[in-house]
Amino acid sequence: MGTALVTGASAGLGLEFAWQLATARHDVVLVARDEERLTHVAGQIEAAAGVRAEVLVADLTDRADLERVADRLRSDENPVGLLVNNAGLGLNQRFVGGDLTREEHALDLMVRAVMVLSHAAVPGMVERGRGAILNVGSIAALLASGTYSAHKAWVRSFTEGLAVELKGTGVTATVVSPGFVRTEFHERGRIDVSAYPDAAWLGAEHVVSSALADVRRGAVIATPSLRYRVLAGAARVAPRSAVRAVGRYRKALEDPTG
Repeated sequence: MGTALVTGASAGLGLEFAWQLATARHDVVLVARDEERLTHVAGQIEAAAGVRAEVLVADLTDRADLERVADRLRSDENPVGLLVNNAGLGLNQRFVGGDLTREEHALDLMVRAVMVLSHAAVPGMVERGRGAILNVGSIAALLASGTYSAHKAWVRSFTEGLAVELKGTGVTATVVSPGFVRTEFHERGRIDVSAYPDAAWLGAEHVVSSALADVRRGAVIATPSLRYRVLAGAARVAPRSAVRAVGRYRKALEDPTG
């Protein structure tokens, strides 16, 4: 893989990806908005893992910032062999009557950024005859939970289409589709998940190690844990009317506009 670039690398799954890749002796490029936190993480990684941790502060919803990250992916200097499109957010609002600006922000982060960065990374990988794209999706792609499900359904479909185009090039595309993962994601999105049992939750360490193992073997769709593979299978074969009947699985901890 050589150097790996991870978006949303300052917390949650992105942070875990950064650490696991670094301890596997890969240089890492860490992308996130929080410069102080990102610099601290980079220092820890370099000291503990003995690899290079490059900091790239960027807001991926800003087109100029996004293009700077894309330029790094196009660079032949310490080229990126693995792109992890991980950055995301929990958009906890109804679409009808919701804030359209927030909807556009989420779309830019979880759809446009994935497309732009993948488009920037793939040509160099194909030219070198090796590389991988790992997109962080969600089991929500198979559900009907607002625009978050729509975004993740796009990521899943996009990754599958990209994998078809890349066949025979030495470059792979994988989408990992976890369920509930114990990170800061739900707290930051003010999403109440207190009703869900412990059995519903996965550890970030397991999700990341499973996803990276699937990348190494060239899998296109990676679903960590048997329980979510069963759920994914059920969601694919169930009538869509039944899926829609489940509806939204989230509610606000508090009014997100308050």
